[in-house]
Amino acid sequence: QGAKYRGSIHDFPGFDPNQDAEALYTAMKGFGSDKEAILDIITSRSNRQRQEICQSYKSLYGKDLIADLKYELTGKFERLIVGLMRPPAYCDAKEIKDAISGIGTDEKCLIEILASRTNEQMHQLVAAYKDAYERDLEADIIGDTSGHFQKMLVVLLQGTREEDDVVSEDLVQQDVQDLYEAGELKWGTDEAQFIYILGNRSKQHLRLVFDEYLKTTGKPIEASIRGELSGDFEKLMLAVVKCIRSTPEYFAERLFKAMKGLGTRDNTLIRIMVSRSELDMLDIREIFRTKYEKSLYSMIKNDTSGEYKKSLLKLCGGDDDAAGQFFPEAAQVAYQMWELSAVARVELKGTVRPANDFNPDADAKALRKAMKGLGTDEDTIIDIITHRSNAQRQQIRQTFKSHFGRDLMTDLKSEISGDLARLILGLMMPPAHYDAKQLKKAMEGAGTDEKALIEILATRTNAEIRAINEAYKEDYHKSLEDALSSDTSGHFRRILISLATGNREEGGENLDQAREDAQVRPPEIADTPSGDKTSLETRFMTILCTRSYPHLRRVFQEFIKMTNYDVEHTIKKEMSGDVRDAFVAIVQSVKNKPLFFADKLYKSMKGAGTDEKTLTRIMVSRSEIDLLNIRREFIEKYDKSLHQAIEGDTSGDFLKALLALCGGED
Repeated sequence: QGAKYRGSIHDFPGFDPNQDAEALYTAMKGFGSDKEAILDIITSRSNRQRQEICQSYKSLYGKDLIADLKYELTGKFERLIVGLMRPPAYCDAKEIKDAISGIGTDEKCLIEILASRTNEQMHQLVAAYKDAYERDLEADIIGDTSGHFQKMLVVLLQGTREEDDVVSEDLVQQDVQDLYEAGELKWGTDEAQFIYILGNRSKQHLRLVFDEYLKTTGKPIEASIRGELSGDFEKLMLAVVKCIRSTPEYFAERLFKAMKGLGTRDNTLIRIMVSRSELDMLDIREIFRTKYEKSLYSMIKNDTSGEYKKSLLKLCGGDDDAAGQFFPEAAQVAYQMWELSAVARVELKGTVRPANDFNPDADAKALRKAMKGLGTDEDTIIDIITHRSNAQRQQIRQTFKSHFGRDLMTDLKSEISGDLARLILGLMMPPAHYDAKQLKKAMEGAGTDEKALIEILATRTNAEIRAINEAYKEDYHKSLEDALSSDTSGHFRRILISLATGNREEGGENLDQAREDAQVRPPEIADTPSGDKTSLETRFMTILCTRSYPHLRRVFQEFIKMTNYDVEHTIKKEMSGDVRDAFVAIVQSVKNKPLFFADKLYKSMKGAGTDEKTLTRIMVSRSEIDLLNIRREFIEKYDKSLHQAIEGDTSGDFLKALLALCGGED
């Protein structure tokens, strides 16, 4: 951004501190206070100007302005206004003092402040803390924290991160090797290496380290941190990495999480809006808009009320364009984020792997014993079936038949029931036959489960689709295409049949073709006379159902560049019903398939009641493909692990089996 100012609050033109001090005094005089006048003055002045108002107020009235504001105001509004009146370093010092005072520690507050501040801000914070509380900040943090978490906080507190933009390629390679050896290649983890490198190297240097780390190891540094570290130390290191990559993006994410779901984390919201209003609020707004497809302004507006809301909206500095549309700078941010995601080829990993020392004979006998006689040993069944790969399960089925002359699936059906039976029997089927059965069930009886049809057909590879077609024909003596034709209609049917052919192109991107494909857009964006919605759906279908994933990613990038719109939002706006849902699923799958499934899992468990069918279908079908990646996306987006969500939403043997498939707590 260079030296360009990116704050939302500016010096007020024609500023007169005495006039403002008098207006504030008048607003607080007598019975009640004029909150509107207070918020209007304080949110329209820069921090430097507010300090001058404090001085004038004391000179004119012999009183402390902050003390008077505290007396007159209450609650969140008071906290926000008083926060704005303090110099930034003193505001940070007060937040940290509150975080470590009393019983318990607010680790999230410590992490947010110490992971995000520059060297200069850190030095000012330490001095402000000493001045305000006559205490040593480092000593207080040491007294209130422990272990590696404490060590990293102390390193950050020194404010000695290198600031040289000239990067040594040799040192980058050395740091990549040191981090890899300290984590992935070591039994246990050498936390000191992580602390030294992430706590001291320059931002420019570390960005190159992260790029090289991905190329060398096949996984982003965040994945290694999650795998090697734990607790508050892990959260701190992840925050440091996020701030190295992009401090505004870190704060955009913190703001979103502070307001999403039930309840608002007001302390976090206030702290960020106050501390970033004169630094990078415009960047935060752009990234927020890009990442969450809604403006920061609209989210604050819907999530807060009264003078508190008005003050926050003034700090936000303006509403960005309507949902789905990017203002020009944000379109560029979106495009750059796409570029980065296209570079990051993350290896897909399942949670279920072939068992070592696999013995189908022993497993078949153990399963027979678990089902013989009175009662059933569900624990043994769960333990064996969730810890074998699908190929190994097929061997167990064959061995079971050879030994006992019985069909394992039939025996399991007679011994277990309900959600557990659906899950275990699903795991026992070859993947293509399982998907074929799910499609058949979605089309059986009265009504059609369109969501299941979309989920399966929009996300499977060509090879998987072809295998499903064969399995469907073998199991139900009817082609999948015929079944879809007789159970769906119109454009939705055409989309599903196109996907069910398994003929998606498999090459890379073609830039000229991508630019041509990106020009398929609604009339009001294209500035042409209103077109036929049917022909628009047909054109979208020919591109979304047939082009390769790498090519479509490029199309989406070009679409943003040409229109300032995100293709997903355009679909949601222009289309409806099952056609819209199918296209959105394809786009989300192309953008980030594990995230698509993470969202589906979250929705299957949120609110009253659980959608066990969707939960089971995804856990079964993704367990050997990308469930580990889905877990990472889940915790990243929803701030809780998939393991925790399952634990809170299911019970009994079904819970045990799901947790075994989940493969661990993140």
